Amino acid sequence: MKRFLHSLILLLSLSFVATGCEVVRWKTEHDQSTLKKEGFSKHQMTLQQGGKLTYWEGGHGQPLLLLHGFGGTAAATWKAEMLQLSKKYHVIAPDLLWFGESYSNSSAKLATQTDAIWQLVNKLKLDSIDVVGISYGGFITYDMMLTPERINKAVIIASPGPLFNDQDLNDLVKRAGTQSPEELFVPNNGDGVKRLYDNVFIEKKIIPDFIANQIYLDYFSQWKPQRTQLIQTLPNDRDRIQQYNPKKLPQTLLIWGENDQIFPLKSGIKLSQYIQAPIVVLPKTAHGITNEQPTVTADLIDTFLSKQ
Repeated sequence: MKRFLHSLILLLSLSFVATGCEVVRWKTEHDQSTLKKEGFSKHQMTLQQGGKLTYWEGGHGQPLLLLHGFGGTAAATWKAEMLQLSKKYHVIAPDLLWFGESYSNSSAKLATQTDAIWQLVNKLKLDSIDVVGISYGGFITYDMMLTPERINKAVIIASPGPLFNDQDLNDLVKRAGTQSPEELFVPNNGDGVKRLYDNVFIEKKIIPDFIANQIYLDYFSQWKPQRTQLIQTLPNDRDRIQQYNPKKLPQTLLIWGENDQIFPLKSGIKLSQYIQAPIVVLPKTAHGITNEQPTVTADLIDTFLSKQ
């Protein structure tokens, strides 16, 4: 998201006649065009329960699945990492359900997301896969890890897995200045988008109102009931995945920002101890790690997956 915002502001300064709609859609089209020029192709599959899952695919080598978080899409979250990692891996990056162009006719909950990703893995005829997820994508990653025979290695970025409680959520909304987690993650307007970005990135961004409003319309206005339900049902899924023995999970690496305001570093340390996984802490980095530190993130993923 950091590069996304920088590009928007730069384009605005170069073209004062551009509307917010033109600027935001130009950035989306530019990202997709860049991926296609580098050999990525965009696909869509029909889900068993009804609905569509859109995904990007590119590169050659060991299959690597990249899962984005709330408020993003595959391209907006992972573009830089996709381009770097596809030089060595067969990269697969879906838009999660009710984000981008993906949706499902089933109920909005973590298990539905996980099932859709497994349908994608099965469609691609992959017996096993490496998986990386950030934030909400990290919850899906953890859920997939409960099928350890099909996961080679996993990387969880800024996501506490099953280790969050009601007090953690209360602390989150207090930091964000909202009444509930869904008020933060499911913005209602451009001001809500600004508040979300202020909590995600370490550097505060100055976003003109007409740009923020268009970001809201293009990225956040659709599927609001489903996204709200994803947040509200997450505690139930937390209780489900917490029942699994962490000693049976596949080999995992954690990556965390030192200044994360969504899930503070103490959450990462707690998860690291719980699943006995190493954690890499990135200084002067907040929650939006894939956008704030794309090269470092891709290097860490590659080093971990390459290690025997």
